[in-house]
Amino acid sequence: MSNKQYTGAIEAGGTKFVCAIIDNKRNIIESTRIATAHPSQTLTAVVDFFNEMTQRSYKIERLGLGCFGPLDLNPKSSSYGSVTSTPKKGWQNIAIKPYLEKALGLSVFIDTDVNAAALAESMWGASANTDVSVYITIGTGIGGGLVINGKTVKGLVHPEMGHMRIKTPHNIQGQCPYHKDCVEGLASGTSLQGIWKTKAEDLPEGHPAWDLQAHVVAQLCNNLLMTVSPQRIVMGGGVMQQDFLLKQVVSETEKLVNKYIVMPTGIDCSDIIVHPGLGTLSGLLGAYALTL
Repeated sequence: MSNKQYTGAIEAGGTKFVCAIIDNKRNIIESTRIATAHPSQTLTAVVDFFNEMTQRSYKIERLGLGCFGPLDLNPKSSSYGSVTSTPKKGWQNIAIKPYLEKALGLSVFIDTDVNAAALAESMWGASANTDVSVYITIGTGIGGGLVINGKTVKGLVHPEMGHMRIKTPHNIQGQCPYHKDCVEGLASGTSLQGIWKTKAEDLPEGHPAWDLQAHVVAQLCNNLLMTVSPQRIVMGGGVMQQDFLLKQVVSETEKLVNKYIVMPTGIDCSDIIVHPGLGTLSGLLGAYALTL
């Protein structure tokens, strides 16, 4: 093993933690997936992975952590680097950044998983060369990250785009425990299964679930276009891997915008609402990007 330096990266989601070591050319050298179970079980496995990498003579300089939330990202707060009011059972108030720093003896750079993915896409992916871009993940839950002029947005707390309240059909009950009319409660993979009693990947094309899905996600896109004027809205996550869904979302968004926004010449919604340029690696490379 050489004396090369490596960066640790963690994409910490509600279903799984993806851990990796990455070289300075963004090559993923080693990686593992760990189920998101009880915090003590999950974080012990995370620490074991990086300790094993160290024992194998990989020199890890720093660690980037893109984590599900909500998170406390205020460096002046006594709970900085903690998961806060997440609906993920057992993870409320877990001080994940301090825990990993103490256990591994490394500086940990933390942001939301979607802010991290948005940053990676703006640096190397579908949002490259933009000033304002958004990354949306639609999977177990729904979240959105915002990058403006190369920096992720963390204001009062951080963006929670998945909990944007929207107009819903009267016969559909949202599944979010906090809001019955938010995007996540109607369009996440968890909510799709709750509403239609079928996993998203098992719903056939043409099922009415997808009409609802496209309309809900299009409302999110419309509201983002009207509020932060992004040059790119990157749509990631497992649910968006349905081949036909992106076209439906673009079409529905165009209807909702209704030509109110005068687009630059040669640009339409299909140029703005796109798949990730980094494929399924946006989140993991985003964690790496946090350390740069």
